[in-house]
Amino acid sequence: MKISNSWLGLGALALLGFQTQAMAQADADHAVTYNGDVGRILNENCVVCHREGGIGPMQLTNYDQVRPWAPLIQLKVANRDMPPYAYDHGIGIQDLQGDWRLEQEEIDTIVAWVNQGSPMGDPDVVVPAPELNDPDAWNFISQFGEPNLIIPSISMDIPADGNDLWSNHYVDSGITTDRCIKAVQVKPRGDAKAVVHHANSSVSTINEDGSYERYGQLTEYAMGKWGEIVPEGVCRTIPANAVVSWSIHMFPGGVGATAEGQMIKDNVVEIGLWLHPEGYAAEAKYKQDLKLYQISPQADLVVPPNGYTMTQGFHSFDHPVRIDSFQPHGHLRMNAASLEIFYPETGRTEQVSQISKWSATWHHSHIYEPDVAPLLPAGAVLVLKQWYDNTSANPNNPDPDMYVMGGSRTGDEMTHAWIAVTHLDDEGFETLVADRKAKEERSVAGND
Repeated sequence: MKISNSWLGLGALALLGFQTQAMAQADADHAVTYNGDVGRILNENCVVCHREGGIGPMQLTNYDQVRPWAPLIQLKVANRDMPPYAYDHGIGIQDLQGDWRLEQEEIDTIVAWVNQGSPMGDPDVVVPAPELNDPDAWNFISQFGEPNLIIPSISMDIPADGNDLWSNHYVDSGITTDRCIKAVQVKPRGDAKAVVHHANSSVSTINEDGSYERYGQLTEYAMGKWGEIVPEGVCRTIPANAVVSWSIHMFPGGVGATAEGQMIKDNVVEIGLWLHPEGYAAEAKYKQDLKLYQISPQADLVVPPNGYTMTQGFHSFDHPVRIDSFQPHGHLRMNAASLEIFYPETGRTEQVSQISKWSATWHHSHIYEPDVAPLLPAGAVLVLKQWYDNTSANPNNPDPDMYVMGGSRTGDEMTHAWIAVTHLDDEGFETLVADRKAKEERSVAGND
């Protein structure tokens, strides 16, 4: 199977044409205006990036700014290119935390507005102003306040051009007792966001002889990532007296729409940690971890010139688990990914998530709402797939005439996914299954 961006683009344009035709009569009967509906939708979903100091290429904070871009906004919205959250509708789990996608009704409203000539509407109506944080603020402030702890990397100057750079170093975490993480975000400071390709962080403890012993993954950042929230009742632990091992990959000149194309001085990447109170670990019965799940051997990955390839990998557990989040990873030629579950006892395969228009400039950790997060009995198999497009139809492709091999450079490709897993026992698994069944029965009874 190959998924082509050109094919997806044509499909989206056909969809736009269908929407335009189907809603033509409705448009005539119902006037849609900027002051009536559209301004609110843009303020709630777009202005966070498209404002002064934001990363969007134009400002969309008022009608005069929006009106010249109306046809492009219609195309991008109908095509689901904007807001930039690539996750397929109608396939698998749809209840996600931090989901930026517009509702279909909002898309239809914007399409109808442009079809009607993008009118402003009643000039006396004031569009509600958006609630915006500072562009450089932490993403979870509205939910959890400021981070309890900020761990910065060592600073590094990044030139305007040249080869990929890596910085690998240790810093003290400042943690003195075992703590459970509530949420975590990695944030390049200032203009550094343009050149930080990814920033992996793990935690280690120090042995009596001074050597480091790896404890586990803390978090992972890739360009555009929002952050991670740990479900209530479980603990992702950062141990006492841990040191943080940074592995930061930087690409001089930047990648994608956020690229600055200039030297970035004093490049610093920060981890913001929101922590549960001390003692929470004793209340949390189960542990969560975040790990890299390889899809196929990196050395075997080859994407031919002007061609396509696909990778597939399998992982299983000897105990029950809950899959809390799914974040596929690749570089400039990767364009799609999926997560499925195979149940050996029944032979049934369940599709959990599909991302058909994946882009390296917007990595998302798709966080499932706890009530719908996949519950896997022991022996169930995760089936991970990723697709790669090395043709000129891929808008992220810098050179379709070259062979692309598996590797760590931006011009290479990778084939893995970051997955957060809560590890259960039989009792915990059966309790969660029973709780969900009871909720479904109450929901059905309430609809009678």
